[in-house]
Amino acid sequence: MKKIKWTELIISIVGTELVGALSALISGGYSEYYSQLVQPAFAPPSAVFPVVWAVLYAVMGFSAYLVYFSESPQRKNALIIYITQLFINFSWSIVFFRFRALLPAAAVAVLLVIAVAAMIIIFGKVNKTASRVNIPYLLWSIFAAYLAVGFYVLN
Repeated sequence: MKKIKWTELIISIVGTELVGALSALISGGYSEYYSQLVQPAFAPPSAVFPVVWAVLYAVMGFSAYLVYFSESPQRKNALIIYITQLFINFSWSIVFFRFRALLPAAAVAVLLVIAVAAMIIIFGKVNKTASRVNIPYLLWSIFAAYLAVGFYVLN
């Protein structure tokens, strides 16, 4: 087993968390707008989202660290897909909350599900742990896409 490079691991996790924080900052206040919308079934209270996303961003950062320090020839492609899904993730809140564009937000959410699935698949070729720890992220992204489509349909 390789020795953990703690500084690099922390940078990877904090860097990923900062992407989420910057997206939230650019998006503006989400709670008021969220509460004004007709809610799809199973929509959680707005306070749930920052907690779940903080955990998921940490997991993403951890998995990116594992991939980055692997010796797999697929490492570069895996990191490109990782950055791509992170950009899609970053843009969703801005589209939904800043621009209040429900149809484009639903499309971005569906695109995110595809990108996360692709990331999990390629991460699996590089590091099985990096792939497996992102399964909750995929499940949450599917749920978020359901909500985004639901918000579009209901509002």
